[in-house]
Amino acid sequence: MKVEVVRKGVGVNLEPKEFEWISRFLYERTGISLSDGKQALVMGRLDKRLRANGLQSYSDYFALLGRPGYEAETTVAIDLLTTNETYFFREPKHFTFLEKNIIPQFASQRQIRVWSAASSSGEEAYTIAMTLAEHFPTKNWEVVGTDISTRVVEKAQRGLYPMLEAEKIPMSLLKKYCLKGKDEFEDFFLMDPAIKNQVHFSIANLVEPLPDLGMFEVIFLRNVMIYFDIQTKKNLVQRLYERLRPGGYFIVSHSETLNGLDTSLKLVAPAVYQKNSY
Repeated sequence: MKVEVVRKGVGVNLEPKEFEWISRFLYERTGISLSDGKQALVMGRLDKRLRANGLQSYSDYFALLGRPGYEAETTVAIDLLTTNETYFFREPKHFTFLEKNIIPQFASQRQIRVWSAASSSGEEAYTIAMTLAEHFPTKNWEVVGTDISTRVVEKAQRGLYPMLEAEKIPMSLLKKYCLKGKDEFEDFFLMDPAIKNQVHFSIANLVEPLPDLGMFEVIFLRNVMIYFDIQTKKNLVQRLYERLRPGGYFIVSHSETLNGLDTSLKLVAPAVYQKNSY
């Protein structure tokens, strides 16, 4: 089936073979499987890149990806196809569990480290940070956020968000950890330095060898595995399992499960798993 998108009166077709090619390319680079029916998503996100490069077909554009000299364009294409929706305090029961169950367990140790493994533009990582900051008076905690997209990692590092994104942040935390912008930033808020200095972002592709991030008491991997096939899920969970300390927690989205992945992680709450203590 041929899918057509029209932009400013110019028709650009995505042929079946082109969709097969970009699906295979994205899977090899990121582990993400583009299911049939995602043609419109590909066109909607890459059409501007065709026009920016003065190209007339997706085949011409795809021919650039992965070629020497086009590393930046390859990164842009992957960024556009892997960026997903996120917002502050998404699936709030996880942060209640973090507050009520996890934090008391590790409150007496020297440091607690939490990894937001697919942090996107930083909302999840900063939500974790605000939750930790409420219960640790000293700076004996750290949040690490990673994502494959350079664009969203840069946004996360800035910590600057439109005021509309503040609606799900409890007012007490908003007043305590967020700074209202002035002048040209009047409609934005900035994460307070007390939070930003405890959250560190970097680029990481979860299906490739990971950078040396250290060990963690908690790993958030939410709304990620829905894009992977079963073997990629198994490999990914095992890779992250090795970074989890004994007794640590592995948190996925409520729409995801580790059932059938042959893992020793134990379900302790909805979408919350725990590693055995030795």
